[in-house]
Amino acid sequence: MAGPVRRPEVVIFDWDGTLVDSTQTIAQAIRLSCEDLGLAVPSMADAQYVIGLGLQDALRRVAPDLPPERAPELSMRFRHHYLSRDQLLVPFEGITRLLSDLQAAGVVMAVATGKSRQGLERAFDTTQTRGFFTTSRCADESVPKPGPEMVLEICATLDLDPASALVVGDTTHDIGMAHSAGAQALAVSYGAHEREALMRHSPVDCLETVVDLHQWVRTHILQNA
Repeated sequence: MAGPVRRPEVVIFDWDGTLVDSTQTIAQAIRLSCEDLGLAVPSMADAQYVIGLGLQDALRRVAPDLPPERAPELSMRFRHHYLSRDQLLVPFEGITRLLSDLQAAGVVMAVATGKSRQGLERAFDTTQTRGFFTTSRCADESVPKPGPEMVLEICATLDLDPASALVVGDTTHDIGMAHSAGAQALAVSYGAHEREALMRHSPVDCLETVVDLHQWVRTHILQNA
């Protein structure tokens, strides 16, 4: 665990694997896409590892030998497989209550995601969560994780110092983004990356369930609101 926790002025959530139970769906779509093109199919663990990166970065990592001119084919097959199920994706149990409690306490919230803008807008509509978030940044309109740009842009929009932000995410890419922006990072291990990998990147804490996350928020944020 890192040093003392500062109460944040904005909580920036990752989307997939942090708020929404989509890890298995995304990883399986990656694996099926590679199979469709006759490529080596990555393990589930390798497919999960790239979740949170921008789509093109993720697909390059799982299919490094694919000629660049065929990259659009792989992207198309991924979208085919993912979009066949994305309308079924819902927030983890307890997440909506957590967001409601933060909103009721006047805590500013944002989203920084590897999704495209179109994908995030569709997800906002499907999950009916748009109203919780003041602003958001997506991989196709900024520099993808683990670069700091999404956090820096969110904070600039809100006229806040990045040091006052807390990033909550389920991957080492999220923690790297937070640290490179000078923000605090809080990890959750119920998504794509395992606790051991997350802890190597020194988040302020690493929580195993949504219940644990809610309790952490009560202790470190809501009690001081």
